Amino acid sequence: MKVSHSSINQNPRLPIVSSHNLGWESVLVQEYQQPSGGMKFPAEVDPVIILILTTQPHRTYESAGNYHHIGLYRQGDLCITPSGIPSSYYAEDHHQYLYVQISSSFIQQVAEEDLELNPNRVDVMPAFQVRNPQLEQLLRLLQTELHQGGRMGRLYLESLANALVVNLLQDYSAIHPRITQFNQGLGDHKLLQITHYIDEALDQDLKLAHLAQLAKMSQSHFSRLFKQSMGLSPHQYLLQQRVERAKQLLKHTNQSLVEIALACGFDSHSHFTRQFRQITGITPKAYRMN
Repeated sequence: MKVSHSSINQNPRLPIVSSHNLGWESVLVQEYQQPSGGMKFPAEVDPVIILILTTQPHRTYESAGNYHHIGLYRQGDLCITPSGIPSSYYAEDHHQYLYVQISSSFIQQVAEEDLELNPNRVDVMPAFQVRNPQLEQLLRLLQTELHQGGRMGRLYLESLANALVVNLLQDYSAIHPRITQFNQGLGDHKLLQITHYIDEALDQDLKLAHLAQLAKMSQSHFSRLFKQSMGLSPHQYLLQQRVERAKQLLKHTNQSLVEIALACGFDSHSHFTRQFRQITGITPKAYRMN
């Protein structure tokens, strides 16, 4: 297909929602809703994953460097563009998609620490119109967190980003890494150290990187071993402990719901109420009155 220059936009259109101001260091997540037409993009310094959100199938003509593809994109299809090569596309109909750009330095860090690969030899490969349920699920969770303004906290975001990179490198890199399996969990000493630290810092925006550093291991290994030991991911455990602390404060203090929410690490009364009800089945107010 020959596309006229008038149908190609040299400048990216503005996203309808973006993580630009959320302080997310490892990933940039943006959602776009755009009419038919196309765009040209200069070579990016970081790889990009596109998740198609449009429910109506639409034909797209696209290129990434010397790679070209024509296909009927459907909801859930992925397109992966490596760093360092220009790209373009033309869509015949309106389209909506999630744009996720992953920091190259973060990819190299995960490759070296979690997958024991030479970070200088890790290259993401281009892919057009592929299906990958694991990546799609992680991208959907990022989309939800984007729309909620990052309410689940830094630990949750970093866990998603880490898992995203591991899955990306497993399926779409020149070197297919093998994931080391661990069956012993964290061990009693480290588990007590980590859970005690979490208990003392429930009101803080905990970072996965810091917890992994305390355990003296990579973030991915820490997350897997913690879940083996506790049956919960680090973020799920943190949320559980925040709700348990809130229960104590609701029953034994006269603090307001807003004060309890902030003391337990929730960023607002509404966030506190939603998470409390999700875990206990009732609202904080109803729990206090029982």
